[in-house]
Amino acid sequence: MAFSTIMDSNSYTGGEELDPTTDAMVEKRRSTLGPSYRLFYNRPVHLVKGAGAHLYDADGNKYLDAYNNVASVGHCNPRVIEAVTRQMSELNTHTRYLHGGILDYSEQLLATFPAEISSIMYTCTGSEANDLAVRVAEQYSGGTGVIVTAEAYHGNSALISAMSPSLGVGVPLGANVRTVPAPDSYRIDPAVLGRWFADQISAAIADLERHGHKFSALLLDSIFSSDGIYVDPSVLGPAVEVVHRAGGVFIADEVQPGFSRTGEAMWGFQRHGVVPDLVTMGKPMGNGIPVAAMAARPEILDAFARETPYFNTFGGNPVSMAAAQAVLDVIQGDGLAEHAAAVGDQWRSELRVLAKEYPFLGDIRGTGLYTGIEIVTDPDTKEHDRGTAQRIVDMMRDNRVLISVCGGHGNILKVRPPLVFSMSDLDWFMTVFSAVVKEIA
Repeated sequence: MAFSTIMDSNSYTGGEELDPTTDAMVEKRRSTLGPSYRLFYNRPVHLVKGAGAHLYDADGNKYLDAYNNVASVGHCNPRVIEAVTRQMSELNTHTRYLHGGILDYSEQLLATFPAEISSIMYTCTGSEANDLAVRVAEQYSGGTGVIVTAEAYHGNSALISAMSPSLGVGVPLGANVRTVPAPDSYRIDPAVLGRWFADQISAAIADLERHGHKFSALLLDSIFSSDGIYVDPSVLGPAVEVVHRAGGVFIADEVQPGFSRTGEAMWGFQRHGVVPDLVTMGKPMGNGIPVAAMAARPEILDAFARETPYFNTFGGNPVSMAAAQAVLDVIQGDGLAEHAAAVGDQWRSELRVLAKEYPFLGDIRGTGLYTGIEIVTDPDTKEHDRGTAQRIVDMMRDNRVLISVCGGHGNILKVRPPLVFSMSDLDWFMTVFSAVVKEIA
């Protein structure tokens, strides 16, 4: 089986001896769900309960969740539970009937965007939202050529998986897709990073055109989540200028950086001072209830809307809207953006102190409650060290702290907890992480 960063990094491979109960569950999963599914960690975790940033396994052991952005306002958030339960007891149906919930939520959500973005359409998953956005971009631009970053993940529909290189060689890119390297602020001078990235986009557009593919869209995640978590805010402005000069559309995939994850704003693209043409969102939107969306400049959406009736049976249903409404109310009412900024800043400050003592922690980067820790064999050559990164992940798991990895070399620790992650949770993380790092050193 070919190695692919997004799915096979930090996956259970069957090499560890498991207790009989876990081993039986793994085997039943394999026989009933098939081999395409992946489990995390060399020793899979059997979880049965969650609360806030904490999880509990079948034996009652408590874990610190420092990875899950789906439960953005915390596992089993009581306000989300109450909203969903109330709406389920009243009505759940599709969007071809009038219902106030979707309208009230849409107005509140659109108010978080720049004024230029004033329309929104609902789906069930981020994959569907990205699929829809690419179709809208094609209709507007008259082209099909799409540019993504080299380790991007944008979803698993037939259209979008062909634009998700991190899925690996088993899922080939479309002939109309070009990749560009992510803006690696660890290895490229930040003073030239924005221009360098824009030049990569220009070259990719030229290559598309040379091969008969009219350029349509740049689709990217503003925090480059799968590529390695690069947060320099200088990179998108020049790139978007290139896109617009070429007649293309900028699609901001906010599935991971959105909903206050970055701590500085509701949306990751806002850190860069740009206004996208289309914005997609998903995962944390409903705190685990499937709901996603595409927001748009109306002039970009117009050509698609005039020609194509759109209907998604479950997209925007009243129960999903109730969940999304509760999540948005918690984020805004509880000041979770400010909370993410404060906890994240303190977190990276403590990590950088530790990195001074242990140089294989080559780079600490992030914003809000999203941090990348690059593991290297040598801080001078900055050579990637996937083996040590994986060892850290598994040792953290054995000490009941859950993280993962990302990046094309699988050597960047990906730390992305629920937004309710507290200072005491940070103390727990740093106690375990410091001990693991010292043991490895």
